[in-house]
Amino acid sequence: MALRFDVTKLYFSALAGLAACAVASSAGAQTAGDWVLARYKGGEHWYPGILKSTSGDRVTVAYDDGDRETLSLSQVRPYDWAIGGRVECNYQGGGKWYPGRIASLSGGSIGIKYDDGDSERTNTGRCRSQ
Repeated sequence: MALRFDVTKLYFSALAGLAACAVASSAGAQTAGDWVLARYKGGEHWYPGILKSTSGDRVTVAYDDGDRETLSLSQVRPYDWAIGGRVECNYQGGGKWYPGRIASLSGGSIGIKYDDGDSERTNTGRCRSQ
């Protein structure tokens, strides 16, 4: 009986450790100044921005499009956009979002090859990912 209790205790201890790691890795142990992706206003899409500050489980993000907000750590993840990655962008700033692949990426500038054959070079503030 004592062995079973120890195994159960170890199991729950391991689960608690994994949960703590999941929370910590949701922001990838990011620090102020790092580029991140965040869920603006808790929405379903991830938008690029700069992590401005952290306080406990709250972070402040300055988005590439100029917006700024303080949100939960669980709504932030490390910036992982790369050439070939899937994104949606606001084509020519017209208000409609279209899917495509990242063709080039340099700082806040991004080249998109849209699924419909169009392409454009724009800024990352006009793009988001799922």
